[in-house]
Amino acid sequence: MRYYLVVGEASGDLHGANLMKELKKLDPQAEFRFFGGDLMRAQGGTLVKHYADMSFMGFFEVIANLRTILKNLAFCKKDIAGYQPDVLILIDFPGFNLKIAAFAKDRVLPVYYYISPKVWAWNQKRVLKIKKVVDYLFCILPFEVDFYHGWGMKVDYVGNPLLDAVAAFKPDTAFMEKNNLGKKRIIALLPGSRKQEINYLLPDMLAVADQFPDYQFIIAGAPSFTAGYYQRYVKGRDIQVLFNATYDILTNAHAAIVASGTATLEAALFNVPQVVVYKGNNISIAIARMVVKIKFISLVNLIVDRGIVKELIQEDCNPIAIGAEMDLILNDENYRDEMLANYDALDEKMGAPGASATTAALIVKYANA
Repeated sequence: MRYYLVVGEASGDLHGANLMKELKKLDPQAEFRFFGGDLMRAQGGTLVKHYADMSFMGFFEVIANLRTILKNLAFCKKDIAGYQPDVLILIDFPGFNLKIAAFAKDRVLPVYYYISPKVWAWNQKRVLKIKKVVDYLFCILPFEVDFYHGWGMKVDYVGNPLLDAVAAFKPDTAFMEKNNLGKKRIIALLPGSRKQEINYLLPDMLAVADQFPDYQFIIAGAPSFTAGYYQRYVKGRDIQVLFNATYDILTNAHAAIVASGTATLEAALFNVPQVVVYKGNNISIAIARMVVKIKFISLVNLIVDRGIVKELIQEDCNPIAIGAEMDLILNDENYRDEMLANYDALDEKMGAPGASATTAALIVKYANA
């Protein structure tokens, strides 16, 4: 079968690659064409557009880049129509992908949506649109199933694909030596994969690094950026930027400062105590605070439905507050141990690996029905 996948960010690239890997096992003749990234490209097929050219986060940022987004949408629609896939798989990225779903529905092309849109966070009536334009919805968070059932929508819960990625990871035993990392304990800096996130968060993270000279800080670089891009922020500090090494960094980290997003869950799965940070354009944040209906922004807290990691947002996201939280994590054993114990509750909720294989099997099953 001919598969067309649409991904708009680094986490989607990871999950898309793992899904492609499983689809090839079930469908050896599978052909892939996609909007995605380097991990998906490594699985074969044709990369049409890289997610680095597509990802804009925040209300203000979307408006400012509306012309580019509309061009990307038009190009994607035209490319799908030209390719005429048997299966269209949309992965997360709802602002873009729900418009592609509506386009596909008009062309009677079945829509498979993997990693369901987070409509439970705000404007829940968007579920009505999803019911119209999505044929098969695959959820990765346990609480999403009851949410969608409450709106009369049948969905499949497949587990969380991050568990697949973590289970498949083989640590590099020579990681510390290869990168000339000394004996100081590591604090990981995960400032996100979008330019806006890095611009807003990395300066504060680096200011915190100045407060803890007895630790070595390492930046997990996003693959869509160069080392030079990060160096404009590092400015002579003795801080390395390592690419394609996030899991090795987390394997060796004693603590982490993490941008809100998938990385918060990754840090928890690697048992790394963390502080979650987020900052954006003031207008975007103000609008978000008016419309968002959830108590937490980090996946860790959302899944367990309580605050087990500290979240510092906007004006609270500053070097003093982040440093104070980091001091607790590093120097208060009871505080640190409580966070690690709470990660056990998260592990229970998350379940076992297998999301990619389960989703691939359901896609092939439904496509051949």
